[in-house]
Amino acid sequence: MYRWCTDEVEPHDRFDYWREVRSKGLFGVTAELERERRGDFYGEFSLRQLGGAGFVELKASHYTVERSTSDIAYAPGDSICVYQQLGTGGWFGGMRTGDFAIANGSFATSHTDQPYRTAPLGAGGFHLRILKIPASALSTQDKRMRELVPRRFDDPGLTPLLDACFADLGEAAAGDDGATATTSLVQDSLVQALGHLALIGRGIVRPGSRLGQAALRTARHSQARRLIARHLQDPDLAPAMVAALLGVSVRHLHMLFESAAKSFSQTVTDERLKQSRRLMREAPNRLIADIATSCGFESLATYYRVFNAAYGMAPGDFRAQGAERH
Repeated sequence: MYRWCTDEVEPHDRFDYWREVRSKGLFGVTAELERERRGDFYGEFSLRQLGGAGFVELKASHYTVERSTSDIAYAPGDSICVYQQLGTGGWFGGMRTGDFAIANGSFATSHTDQPYRTAPLGAGGFHLRILKIPASALSTQDKRMRELVPRRFDDPGLTPLLDACFADLGEAAAGDDGATATTSLVQDSLVQALGHLALIGRGIVRPGSRLGQAALRTARHSQARRLIARHLQDPDLAPAMVAALLGVSVRHLHMLFESAAKSFSQTVTDERLKQSRRLMREAPNRLIADIATSCGFESLATYYRVFNAAYGMAPGDFRAQGAERH
């Protein structure tokens, strides 16, 4: 992963460097800010290649961005972009379809080589994630992809699936799982799913097509995993409950997990173990019995048995190792 922030540049040069080197040179856009406000400018971003796509998280104080026809000619991208707004909201304008706002937690999609202008709505500035997928990397090669002007993603059925896939990619970008062949396959699958979900939302890929069904399966599996993680303490956590929350049959839910590396029950156990490890790191004085109960284990004996089978040590030994590292 590549990270950069304006702290690496002298204060009086920060915006100029951001505009000429980062905005124009790396992202192919024109950045503008009133000269009297440039001394207080701050920006940071991370960039990682995941599944053949570029995954960017960007935070910056207030400024305006334009992707003009000259910017496009200078740095053509030929990619599908999926934007997730994480800050106070953003505004897009200057397109054939008119202006629109995108709220915190919402998504927008576009082709890179369509002009636009954007600015944050609030004083807090920009905070967003951008997944940039080369058109050539997607399994569909419909010519209409290159005509996709920026548009807010408003499909209430697909938005939670985008959110789940973006969350999984965000974890991959943080490097929590390490770079293995298995995680690379998962990243590839998530990128393809996000690209094709975006194209479903824009009417280019049909939900019932082979590509559409594959994208929906991947995204529903991501959402199911996140629903499991959210309800670990719930005594009713079971396939029927998650299937109902997901809006699919229990049989369909099991099919989602059959095509993945772990079954439903294995996923539940894995999520409970991961949460218990987090809690032991975050609350070193909390009783292990209390942690086991809060993560949904039926007994302390079960927790010790499962933890030892997964990690080759007892929970107390894991906690002691963490204390020694600090």
